[in-house]
Amino acid sequence: MFDVKMDLIEDWIKTVKEVFRGSGYPLEDGISEEELALLYYEQTLEGEQAQQAAAATLTRLRELEAAIRDNLSAVIVPDIRKRTGYKGDLFHFCWVYNQGEHIIEMESEYRIPLQ
Repeated sequence: MFDVKMDLIEDWIKTVKEVFRGSGYPLEDGISEEELALLYYEQTLEGEQAQQAAAATLTRLRELEAAIRDNLSAVIVPDIRKRTGYKGDLFHFCWVYNQGEHIIEMESEYRIPLQ
């Protein structure tokens, strides 16, 4: 069996907090995922649109995480092994934004572009 580390929402939250910190508006500790997502989208959207975008982002990240877990053995690990030669059983998936959204498996440096 594989040892999988993954918290895509936490990865996204760390990036959002860094964006706020970098723009001179650090966020207080203890803010919920939902509150942080809403604050982020309120920078560019208003009212219901910001709420919908925040909820959609958190839902999408949860769905991506579930899809990775559901397809790990049958699809993802074989592709990682084929493309990277990685032979280990530890997999650490992270959400990153670098010229677009990606999921990166940190042990093998396998990249899944989301755009």
